[in-house]
Amino acid sequence: MNLIALLTDFGTDDNFVGVMKGVIYNINPEAKIVDLCHHKKPQNVREAMFLLSYSYKYFPEKTIFAVVVDPGVGSNRKILVVKTKKYFFVAPDNGVLSFLSKNEIEKIINVKEEKYFLKPLSNTFHGRDIFSPVSAYISKGERIENFGNEIKNIKSIKLPEPIIRKNSLIGEVIYIDRFGNLITNIDRKTFEGFVKNHKFEIQIKNQKIKRISSSYTESKNKKPIAIFNSFDKIEISIYQTDTSKYIRAKEGTKIKILIS
Repeated sequence: MNLIALLTDFGTDDNFVGVMKGVIYNINPEAKIVDLCHHKKPQNVREAMFLLSYSYKYFPEKTIFAVVVDPGVGSNRKILVVKTKKYFFVAPDNGVLSFLSKNEIEKIINVKEEKYFLKPLSNTFHGRDIFSPVSAYISKGERIENFGNEIKNIKSIKLPEPIIRKNSLIGEVIYIDRFGNLITNIDRKTFEGFVKNHKFEIQIKNQKIKRISSSYTESKNKKPIAIFNSFDKIEISIYQTDTSKYIRAKEGTKIKILIS
């Protein structure tokens, strides 16, 4: 149970991530730490939820995910330890764990026991003072019931769902990766079920795409392509170009698929 995966919005220009690791190693020198992600948009809980939901299943069983994307730090928001059938999550109760189904979750603990916190407790750095030590103690085998009282529910947020109409499928950009590729909320199953044997046209901003590509290199002369990415969602990309800047798209930009 020694593997701890960190997902934060701290970046690595400051000392925050390094200090969290120091706290963990002080409590459990045998811990192994993986940096899942630190460089996404600050306070963007939805983005963190999306990334975590498509990452956690690739980790070994009993991995502990310490999630510090926490715009409510210092407020009365809860801090949770969530145990699923295979993993542990230490996270704020702000919707970042919305992707976990009730069938997966075995126990939810509202973290209250201050003997596991660093002192003095800072109201601006719970990643150091609460999330890191709690994660470290779990990695040493501490029973999660010792951290606080059991509760039944966690806060939930939802990613926008595609809208299907008679001859159109309307989605939107939900994530932009560091290359500027536009990841939409339209997955392969939804797309193929809608299109079936029809001809289709994908429209985004002033761009039109009439096929699904299998490689980024199929994009020529700054023309965008549509491709199913590693999330199995439609991604709009221009080869070796920041697509978001080139076509002036952002999170929330609409994408429409028309059939004929």
